Amino acid sequence: MSSSTPELTAAVVTVSDSSSRGERADLGGPAVADALEKKNFRVVSRAIVPDEEGAIREILVRLSVEVRFVVTTGGTGIAKRDVTPEATRAVCDRLLDGIAERMRAEGAKSTKFAVLSRAVCGVRGQSLILNLPGKPKGAVESLEAVIDVIPHALRVLAGNTKHD
Repeated sequence: MSSSTPELTAAVVTVSDSSSRGERADLGGPAVADALEKKNFRVVSRAIVPDEEGAIREILVRLSVEVRFVVTTGGTGIAKRDVTPEATRAVCDRLLDGIAERMRAEGAKSTKFAVLSRAVCGVRGQSLILNLPGKPKGAVESLEAVIDVIPHALRVLAGNTKHD
């Protein structure tokens, strides 16, 4: 991987008890993967895990070594089992608060409930981990609010810190 143009690889993780048990179709993961591919990301992995902090942490750690951009969908609300942000914070070296702030600000233009999102974005090594809502529409809208800054962030993480 060149430090000037890192490969845009991604993984999508759906966090859902019911989808992980096969009781409900995963709609968010495929919607997010499609949106990433439209922005020239190569989605190399997709997974579904239950709303269990340990399982989420484990897959985030593994995938952050395999790809440059790990995107989760689900588990970002205020319900008791919504623990994706806690798992993400636990495995990240640093948080990028501005990414989550932008997603919430843009989401608030569509729904007043966007402010209830606890999604975070963080850095682990040379990878970014981004939490998105579980509903497909909200997940794609949140991703679209920030996707244009992600390639630049990945270049900086890869060591390209020169500014034009």
